[in-house]
Amino acid sequence: MSSVAYQVMWNRLISVVEEQAQALVRTAFSTSVREAGDLSAGVYNAAGLMLAQAVTGTPGHVNAMADAVAHFIRRIGRENIHEGDVYITNDPWEGTGHLHDITVVTPSFHNGDHVGFFACTAHVVDIGGRGFGADAASVYEEGLYIPIMKFADRGAVNETLIHIVRGNVREPDQVVGDMFALASCNEIGQRRLAEMMDEFGLDDLEGIGDFILDNSRRATEERIAALPQKAASGGMRIDGFDQPIDLKVKIAVEPDKIICDFAGTSPVDKKGINVPLVYTKAYACYALKCAIAPEIPNNAASLAPFEVTAPEGSIVNATHPAPVALRHVIGHMIPDTVFDALDKILPQTVPAEGAGCLCNFQVSLRPVPGRHGQRAEVLTFNSGGAGARPTVDGLNATAFPSGVMTMPIEATEHTGPVVIWSKELRPDSGGAGQFRGGLGQFMEVGATEGHEFDFSAMFDRVDHPARGRQGGADGAPTMIAQDDGTPMRGKGKQFVGTGRRVLLAFPGGAGYGVPEDRDPDLIKRDLARGYISAEAAMHDYGLSAEDVAAVQALVARGESE
Repeated sequence: MSSVAYQVMWNRLISVVEEQAQALVRTAFSTSVREAGDLSAGVYNAAGLMLAQAVTGTPGHVNAMADAVAHFIRRIGRENIHEGDVYITNDPWEGTGHLHDITVVTPSFHNGDHVGFFACTAHVVDIGGRGFGADAASVYEEGLYIPIMKFADRGAVNETLIHIVRGNVREPDQVVGDMFALASCNEIGQRRLAEMMDEFGLDDLEGIGDFILDNSRRATEERIAALPQKAASGGMRIDGFDQPIDLKVKIAVEPDKIICDFAGTSPVDKKGINVPLVYTKAYACYALKCAIAPEIPNNAASLAPFEVTAPEGSIVNATHPAPVALRHVIGHMIPDTVFDALDKILPQTVPAEGAGCLCNFQVSLRPVPGRHGQRAEVLTFNSGGAGARPTVDGLNATAFPSGVMTMPIEATEHTGPVVIWSKELRPDSGGAGQFRGGLGQFMEVGATEGHEFDFSAMFDRVDHPARGRQGGADGAPTMIAQDDGTPMRGKGKQFVGTGRRVLLAFPGGAGYGVPEDRDPDLIKRDLARGYISAEAAMHDYGLSAEDVAAVQALVARGESE
């Protein structure tokens, strides 16, 4: 078959898995999947190698899931793979890093022959245990563990598993609904793949699979071969739980691969912020692909030239039974750590540091004793600012590197008796620079009358804000407190009484380049839009008092744009 035909089929496969992902978005019960896109979807050959991934999804899910199907094949056994089967797990070390992610794998058959697999992952709102947060001392406390097993055997759903799940989670309808949604989205992928194979007269995926993998590997290796063959080290200090965490990495560019070694990184933490190696690999590879080969589609071969290692027992290679619920808080910082080293090899390529980890929190709501009301678990995804790039400002309230969307207030309030009193951009939070860092957000969160709640904080950058690059200023740090002035910690479950609110200021991205080199028109634009204050315009950028007054006068007349 011609390379043109194979290229058409490759594009078609990407469309198939994107439809698979969109089916999950439409059918999922959890708001984190429907509204934020916290999911992944992919298609694999019969050997378990990922051929294509959906555009919708997160690097932590899909890059980690790239390794997962091989575990399913090994655990289930090829002799036990049958048409109509569906497999499931939330194993942090053989899935995507923590118990709250459920991965479902479905073998794909065509005309009775096994040709490949579909896989998908989604974050569920609750998996039992202590609930979503950093407070556990081992993975056993963090919730229900589902080993790799059959969710359906030749079409018959495992009702015993369903009963066990329903009996161990706080939101059984949502969690079980998401399990069926995951299985359904794989079925959609299977239908579209069968149509494609019939259309192109394919009996298996071997030909198209070899074309995808060979071309992807060759293209990635060509990009690597064009780089300077150098080595450099990078690092970053972040908040941790009770004490700061040091992330360290050495990157070595070789003729046909890049080696990423996290030796020197802090050891496993006592609390649930540890990262299984599969998740560390996912975000380290993502950072390298963003900088070196962003347009090459993601698959097993385009990821293969990136080798990621970390000492066993370090916080980025935590072994069982370390608590790992908030592995994303550390894992989302890995790209900026990699960029710190890569900037020394490829200057003027990578952005300044950003907020890094998502600004997530979960509220566990309940009626005040003696009152009637609703119990609910409400998880919401929010974002700080992205770091400025070498030629353009950072994005406001944008989740880099996770890529998930910020959840709308209306969708959050619909899931339980939570009230989002305000949510807005945070002026002056983006680090000053020739290119400004992206802005964080302000939020004010409470509950409806007669309810109290536990607030599970999942933040970083409280004590260690995003660092500027090439003379750019740091971004603003995270701040959290109750409305009566009671201070709150950046991580952990904390009680909030009836009538009280939580005030949140999410971090800003750092600036790139010295502020004195910023275009004066851009400074005036930021002032007019409210991104920076008059004081910052004068102090950080040197804008004159006369120019500030002129901009303010235009704003007052409605002529700022």
